Order: sequence, then structure tokens, then C-alpha cells
Amino acid sequence: MTPDRLRGLIASGESLDVEFKGESRKVLADDDLVEAVVCLANRSGDRPGWLIVGVEDDGRVTGARPRHGAGRTDPLGVQALIAGRTRPSLAVRVESVALEEESVLVVAVPAERVPVGTSDGRYVRRAIGGDGKPTCVPFHFHEAQSRQAERGILDYTALRLTDIAWEDLDPLEIERFRRSIRESPGRGDDALLALSDIDLAKALGAVEADGDALGVRVVGLLLFGKVEALRRAIPAHEVAFQVLSGTRVEVNDFFRWPLLRIMEEIDARFRARKREEEILVGFVRIGIPDHPERALREGVANALIHRDYTRLGAVHIQWHDDRVEISSPGGFPEGVHLDNLLVTQPRPRNPLLADAFKRAGIVERTARGIDTIFFEQLRTGRRPPWYDRSTEAGVVLVLPGGKADLAFARLAAEEGLADRPLTLDDLMLLHRLRLDRQLSAGDAALLIQKPEIEARGRLDHLVERGLVEARGERRARSYHLAAATCRRLGENAGSIGHRRPRGWTRRGSS
Repeated sequence: MTPDRLRGLIASGESLDVEFKGESRKVLADDDLVEAVVCLANRSGDRPGWLIVGVEDDGRVTGARPRHGAGRTDPLGVQALIAGRTRPSLAVRVESVALEEESVLVVAVPAERVPVGTSDGRYVRRAIGGDGKPTCVPFHFHEAQSRQAERGILDYTALRLTDIAWEDLDPLEIERFRRSIRESPGRGDDALLALSDIDLAKALGAVEADGDALGVRVVGLLLFGKVEALRRAIPAHEVAFQVLSGTRVEVNDFFRWPLLRIMEEIDARFRARKREEEILVGFVRIGIPDHPERALREGVANALIHRDYTRLGAVHIQWHDDRVEISSPGGFPEGVHLDNLLVTQPRPRNPLLADAFKRAGIVERTARGIDTIFFEQLRTGRRPPWYDRSTEAGVVLVLPGGKADLAFARLAAEEGLADRPLTLDDLMLLHRLRLDRQLSAGDAALLIQKPEIEARGRLDHLVERGLVEARGERRARSYHLAAATCRRLGENAGSIGHRRPRGWTRRGSS
């Protein structure tokens, strides 16, 4: 830790990753120091945390008092104190940094993958308090479970329910699972069809054998449970379907049914509200819906699969005049954020439940449902989805509706019918070029979330196909829609859109 870097941390103020502890009035007690370290270790995210002793809450540097006599503080002694009074033992790095003629104690705290407590059993975590400022709050047991699920350590849906028996499962829901497989040829796991009810549940991990008895797991109750048992054992499970016109609520229904029954109900409601326009491509009529059915289905399935079932709150599906919003309790799993949604490896919060949905044929076996949502939106002339309102408390997916860009949808359909299908990267690049006139390889890399060399290769491929043209050489090279593409889109070559802010996730740039 250098003095300049420390000044930068102090200037930025306290945050979820940084805490100040002043000692202008009295020395910070060992118990309070250890508890502050535990609090930072239990925060969300994977960045290092910093406890800075000798700085007041307002950022004034007042200095850390000596802790080991003779006017000195031994950093290794503080490290040993923290390791000895935390469970599991925390390995932190402690440094004493001279700043503004004062000595400041800096403790670097790693983000732990498992919950950490003090040796006397206190568990706290870093969070935003009611006043909007970062603080330490109690770390409850169910929150610890949720944090472990976010980090891929615990699958909550694999936990056994002690007060639920096989009789609390509904055989009709097991048959609904079989029907889903039969109605999804090539997507579901056909091998499950010939199994008995008990063997099918065992194959999905929904139950576990315990001698002659069968123990039911959370996933089993979510998939096949009777409504009364679901209400009793998983009170957080709830799904709301709402139709809103301006400030008027037209439909406001809540369900606490098994998940496949909910999926069928939501599908039926989507189809009932579905409207579409038609475009003629050659002699083929192609429907352009106001909301692509596959995108909606994947969005709802993702919300049900990845929600945090330890956190109270419903999955909300809100149908507005110009968009559909799908929100679910629980933030993105650790390592997933807005800048890597399209390229990160799948990290399901509830792996057992995610596997069951794949084997039922409800979601993609490749676990690339987000790609499907983006692809379907763009293919049908819609703006790409966005997740900007997501927080650590919940994920919010917005699927823009409104008037479709029929010319762009026709272009995508023509390429597909000519056996030259456009990939998701192609659609994203062409959509942005239609709006922004030109694009550099660097901007394209940010857009498709891939290295610049891959983005340049994709743009050059579109040049080879005659859809895009390039200007300039090397790093100064820029790309724009070809004149022929402009004509196909019904535009003049020089009048496609206007400059927009960069970044695919921002609502104003979609």
C-alpha cells in the first residue's frame, strides 16, 4: 500500500469495500477491530476490502494509536490477532503507512467464499443501511446460505426438507414433467419417460433414499409439490403476473404453484396477449410478434431457476404497454455482471433445479438462455434487452416492445432463408451500425463482450458478405453499413441514425 494509493481510497470515502475507523478519542478495541474485519470479509463481491484505522468517518486523517507499547504497532501481531479470533481463520495483510505526518493502519481483507465469524460466534456483514451509508449488520443464517449459493458453494434446492414426505408430492405434476419432455422433441431427456414416478424423482435428485423412506429435497417440492406443502415449507416461493397500462393495474395475479404448472400458465397468458405483424419475404409470410415468445419463455424460466429461494419476495412478470419486465429476488451469481453476461460461463444459483428444467426441455441444454433472449429480440426487429436496474438484491430483465423495425427483421429473415443465417454477434453489430452510422473494432468489442481481435474478425466477415463496408487502415479503421444494406433497410447511405452513447446495456443506447 503506497501513500498515494491510500490517499485515493480515503478520498473516495467509505463504501461496501472500504471502512474507516478513527481513533482520535480512544483506541479501537481488539474485539471491535476483529468484528470490523469479519464484516468486510462477509461482503458481496470478489474485490479486496480495506479497513483503514486512523481515519475518521469524514475522511480526516487522525492517525492510528500504538497497539503494542513503546509507541509502535506490529503489523504481524495484528495479523495474528485477527487469525486467532476469526472462524475460519482469516489471513489478512496488515501494513502501517505514514500519511500526513500520522501513522495509518491498513488491513487488506479478502472476500471469503464461506461465512466468517468471530471466535465468540458473532456474524456480521457489510451492507447499505437505512440512511444510505455502508454499515455492518447482523449476518443471519439464511443470508449466509444465500451468499454461499451466489458463490457456487451451496445449492439450496438440493437441501432435504425434514417435514416433507413423498405424499406431499403430486403425481399429476410428475406427469406434467413427462408431458413437457414429450412436447419438446430433441430438447428434453427422453430416457426419463420410461421411469416410474419414484425413479424419475430420484434421477432428477428430487428425492433421496434413506433406508425404506424417501427424503424430499427443495427441488422436488418446487417441481412436484402440492400447493399446501409449498406454502408451508417454502414460503418465499411466489410468482406474480401483472398487466399495467400506465398507472392502471388491469391484471394482478399471484401463484404459489409448482414451477412447471406456473410455466404453463404464464405461457398461456403470453399467447392470449400475443399480437403480431406480418412481413413477406419472397413467397414466405413471417410473423413479427410484439414480444418474441422464446425470449419471454427463457426470461421467465431464468427468473424461476436462478432466484434466491431463501429471500422473501415474488418473481414479478409485468406486462406494460411498451415492454415486459421480469424481476426475481437475488442478484447475479458471483462473477456475473453486466459486462460479461453474454460470454461468462453459466453459473446457476440452483444447479439441481437448472438441470431439471433442461431435462424437461424448458430451457436450452447449452445453458445459454441469455443469448436466446438477445437473439430473438434483435431478430424480430426489437431493441436488445437490458439488465441495468439489477442490484445485489434482485435481477431485473427488461424486454423492450413497441413498434418493430420491420426492415431490420426482413433483412435478418432474408439472410436466414438464403442459408446465410446471422449470428447473435452479427445482429448486435448490424443493429448498432443502423443506429450509430459507424463503429470501431474497439467499440464492437465492448458491444459483443469479446476481445478486439474477435470483434474485428466478425466485422471483417460482415464486410466479406457485403453487409458492411470499412474505411481507413489498421487501428484507425472504422466500419459502416454498405450502400446495398442501407437500401435493403429503406435508408440512404448517409442517413442511418445518429451518434448514441456507447455500451450495449444502457437503455438510452439500445
